[in-house]
Amino acid sequence: MQYKPHDYQKLATAFIGEHPAAALLLGMGLGKTVITLTAIQDLLFDSFEAHRVLVIAPLRVARDTWPAEQTKWNHLRQLRLAVAVGTERERRAALNSGADVVVVNRENVDWLITRSGIKWQWDMVVIDELSSFKNHRAKRHAALMKIRPQVKRIVGLTGTPASNGLMDLWAEFRLLDMGERLGRYISRYRDRWFDPDKRNGMQVFTYKPKPGAEERIYQAISDITLSMRTSDYLTLPPLTITTTEATMSGKERKVYDLLAAEMVVELGDEVIDAANAAVLAGKLTQLASGAIYTEAGDPIVVHDRKLDTLEDLVESANGNPVLVAYWWQHDLQRIRQRFPGARQLKTSEDISAWNAGEIQLGLIHPASAGHGLNLQQGGSILIWYSLTWSLELYQQTNARLYRQGQAKPVTITHIATKNTIDERILAALESKNMTQAALIDAVATTLKGETK
Repeated sequence: MQYKPHDYQKLATAFIGEHPAAALLLGMGLGKTVITLTAIQDLLFDSFEAHRVLVIAPLRVARDTWPAEQTKWNHLRQLRLAVAVGTERERRAALNSGADVVVVNRENVDWLITRSGIKWQWDMVVIDELSSFKNHRAKRHAALMKIRPQVKRIVGLTGTPASNGLMDLWAEFRLLDMGERLGRYISRYRDRWFDPDKRNGMQVFTYKPKPGAEERIYQAISDITLSMRTSDYLTLPPLTITTTEATMSGKERKVYDLLAAEMVVELGDEVIDAANAAVLAGKLTQLASGAIYTEAGDPIVVHDRKLDTLEDLVESANGNPVLVAYWWQHDLQRIRQRFPGARQLKTSEDISAWNAGEIQLGLIHPASAGHGLNLQQGGSILIWYSLTWSLELYQQTNARLYRQGQAKPVTITHIATKNTIDERILAALESKNMTQAALIDAVATTLKGETK
């Protein structure tokens, strides 16, 4: 296919070429993969400022999206790209292939750097979904920091850089500039721009930005950051986001309320208890979806209210394909029991079948299918059967359908059980989105390169 880049894509490609360390905060569907591959090709074969490139991405994005984009566009055919996923033997073969670009899944970054014994040979690194490196204590982050001085050029790609607040940014930008802008130490970053918020005596649980800190943080990273919102550059079909309530019976309600109040409830011969608030939140989320796990890991079904609601929504789709996002394994099992023809989207073959219109009801888990997959050709209806607290996974999953190339109006529906934790999750997602939107707005760049 012939690549005819939009002006914003030309700008983003040039930005990568002009900045040895670059953060591209690109809205979903703007084509960050082809933008980056085009910049890589220019750096490899035109300016000769890069020699070998390592791309780090979520597993399915590494396996499916990057090679698909490289073969899709005519101008990228000269790139030699290898995918280092699968068995250790397959990964080693790809990593030692001498390919211009090697794509590795992020779970194997620590293995590659600290245990594989393979000599480091990449002078440019691209981190697809930079937000997955927001935890500076994670092995993948520590391993990448270990070889960071050997990397001459680095690019971070994400649409959700601060999905859980501004504290996320420190680790992400430390990888890019080795601490030049936000500091080398998290403690100093906190002391400089944050005040303690929720605490218990000397133990601080959360921090809040000091007055004016948000603007100063945005300014500190603005010189290496290019931000673009999808709504500014693409005309997408209409998007409708709704919530459909499921209502428990009085008996079912008592089970939920007792667990919420006492942190323990008896279900038949089983006693379900929550050791702390975090565990309680998880168990209440399960109950809102209709089932809850015992200590042995066996699900106990309490109600089918969400299944009934889902059945009504699928019927109202009038034969159009429906994509359903679930969170708990018992959700998946029970949906499959109610809808025997439903198919989980896990493999490349599943994704191809969905996009070919061969799947009427597709099932995806946000944590495994939330990033980078192009599913817009297969349908335009997404139903959240169970919800996630993660703004990043929520936004990324929605963007599997609502993205460039979608030809139909998109409908996203949440199934929320009335008067349960589902309502709090939706409110939390909305609240976090305010911080996310503030960051994007602060460093959003027009085509003229002006900072808004």
